[in-house]
Amino acid sequence: MVKLYEGGAYLVNGTELIPEEETSKVTALTGKTANKEEAKKGTISYSILEAHNTSGNMEHLKLRFDSMTSHDITFVGIIQTARASGLKEFPIPYVMTNCHNSLCAVGGTINEDDHVFGLSAAKKYGGIFVPPHIAVIHQYMREMMAGCGRMILGSDSHTRYGALGTMAIGEGGGELVKQLLRDTYDVTYPGVVAIYLTGKPSPAVGPHDVALAIIGKVFKSGYVKNKIMEFVGPGVASMDTDYRNGVDVMTTETTCLSSIWRTDEDTKDYLTIHGRGQDYKELNPAEIAYYDGVVTVDLSTIKPMIALPFHPSNTYEIDELNNNLEDILRTVEKEAEQIVGKSNASLSLTDKITDGKLMVQQGVIAGCAGGNYTNVMMAAHILNGKNCGNDIFNLSVYPSSQPVYMDLVKKGAVTELMAAGATIRTAFCGPCFGAGDTPANNTLSIRHTTRNFPNREGSKPGNGQISCVALMDARSIAATAANGGCLTSAEEYMDDYEVPAYEFDSSSYDRRVYQGYGNPQEESDLINGPNIKDWPAMSSLTENIMLQVCSKIMDPVTTTDELIPSGETSSYRSNPLGLAEFTLSRRDPEYVARSKKVNELEQIRKSGACPLKASEDLDRAFHALRIHLNQPELNASETEIGSVIYAVKPGDGSAREQAASCQRVLGGLANIAREYATKRYRSNVMNWGMIPFLLDEEPDFEVGDFIYVAGVRTALDGEMKYIPAYVIKNTEGNPIRKINLHIAEMTPEEREIVKSGCLINYNRNKIKH
Repeated sequence: MVKLYEGGAYLVNGTELIPEEETSKVTALTGKTANKEEAKKGTISYSILEAHNTSGNMEHLKLRFDSMTSHDITFVGIIQTARASGLKEFPIPYVMTNCHNSLCAVGGTINEDDHVFGLSAAKKYGGIFVPPHIAVIHQYMREMMAGCGRMILGSDSHTRYGALGTMAIGEGGGELVKQLLRDTYDVTYPGVVAIYLTGKPSPAVGPHDVALAIIGKVFKSGYVKNKIMEFVGPGVASMDTDYRNGVDVMTTETTCLSSIWRTDEDTKDYLTIHGRGQDYKELNPAEIAYYDGVVTVDLSTIKPMIALPFHPSNTYEIDELNNNLEDILRTVEKEAEQIVGKSNASLSLTDKITDGKLMVQQGVIAGCAGGNYTNVMMAAHILNGKNCGNDIFNLSVYPSSQPVYMDLVKKGAVTELMAAGATIRTAFCGPCFGAGDTPANNTLSIRHTTRNFPNREGSKPGNGQISCVALMDARSIAATAANGGCLTSAEEYMDDYEVPAYEFDSSSYDRRVYQGYGNPQEESDLINGPNIKDWPAMSSLTENIMLQVCSKIMDPVTTTDELIPSGETSSYRSNPLGLAEFTLSRRDPEYVARSKKVNELEQIRKSGACPLKASEDLDRAFHALRIHLNQPELNASETEIGSVIYAVKPGDGSAREQAASCQRVLGGLANIAREYATKRYRSNVMNWGMIPFLLDEEPDFEVGDFIYVAGVRTALDGEMKYIPAYVIKNTEGNPIRKINLHIAEMTPEEREIVKSGCLINYNRNKIKH
């Protein structure tokens, strides 16, 4: 059972949970009076944040990280941004892995050009470069960089190494640029929620099952949103560290800020095996620790789980699903109808029920969640002597690193999997985001990967093609494969098998990873392929702005995959304008053309010409506004013109900054939202010079309407609680209605970044002064 506390609680001696209102029990157990503010300092999280905070104020943190990491979809843009801002050398270890575009399957020379650029940057600035196929980003960081009490920042949303005592955060590239320029990661002290574990998982239950059970309980309520999940309690010891890693990486799907676990001898053994025993130290809560919330998890009650399309929180026990197949699958089909909209694509799942059983068409075990040693070993054991069959169902397995692959070969697991009919691949993240093993149209794939958002597996509904993914643990995927693709819980195949101890061999890293930290070669040149482009120039914010609504999305949540698709766009991640052509392509294909048209008007304005002569719609809007405000002198030539997107709750999912930067290079000036799904997306919006407006009321405007905001720079210097704006309807007579926008708390630096027009401008301005 997974249960949520309604309020906060004290944890005493790491074992006794006491609700906040029962403080007398704390005194009875410890002989000390419970002091909430002091007890907040007793969490593991507090001690790590305090050690990395440079502000001297724990309410407003300015954090410096011990190391950073990026992959080949993000590191080019980050380095280009930092270089434009004055980068001379990497001040902390910066690991660049090549695990997202490593297939080099599309785009001609584009992807490999990015890899060559990355190696040249590692040489020039003193970085660590992990070549393609050697390791996925998070497995390398676990094996070689994470350590107890450390903090790591990564430009991938699944940057999570809490099970190794490292507080890791996934953010957009702008936040990594700040660290490269010796600036700080600024955040208000977050809430800390205890994930109190008891019991022990059954042999059929893997880390994905535990993670999905937690996600299913906390996501929809936002219980841990932008908070730190701190894993404590006796149940931690029931899982080895490799298993804990598999649970921990999925905390991203709760929308928490980060995670941390208590450490023990198994953590020490993991680090020692990897040659880094000196990086261990015991991390435990203090005698009295206060948590802002508590999630209790009895591991012994968790059963094999499945997260149905189209979100990791859409969870069911596999047995529950199998007992109610038609009813549950119809709900997914209805959601698919909303996703495909007016396209001619359609998804059917109930037609995959045969003799009361659900037949799936593909299985994948991959990446930072699925490709871990123990997961693959368990899958191999289940499939030993079995047969995946020669029908449509197929199984692919991607070990998470070359050292893991090597030991799987030594242990015979690779032979067992291949003999059963599975195919074995190299370390690659593609199945997680639609760049590998894209399923056939109207098929269902079961995957031990991180996400199953709409179209993330590579579907293109606009082209009439849609498939979908359900998340499952490697154990149940192997059981399904052994059953010829019939959805099966691992409980039907489990015995008392114990995974043999992992033997780490670093030879592939020793021979292939470029270790340049601390040895920058300033005279070395960056090698730029033809697709690697600099960021276009962006202007600073004017006092008054005119926004035209270029997309309005009323879905409950808008993911970063919808804002800028993954998969086929990966080849253009080093080309800002080329990538921008894909913005909202799966959700609102007309957005790019609309935004470009608005940007053309802004370019006319900046040239010194009058934009009103180029647009009758804009001319009418200004005319109506002058009359309404009784300001005949209102000057369009002094008013910045840009596009705006409205979404109810944008930004769930990936940390990639391109979800915001693509809007910006097309002329975007703002987002308007009811709330932002994650801190990282809102940070991306601000780092790219866009204003993160909030609107509490229903949006009474449509695509094509204008929104005028006067005195916005002045507002950014104030409390930002009340920012009047005027909606000018793009209809006959141009009726005008006043609305009240506001902006949530921003740091002084974030305000200046937005006023500067983007992080690059902000840093250049600092250098000038």
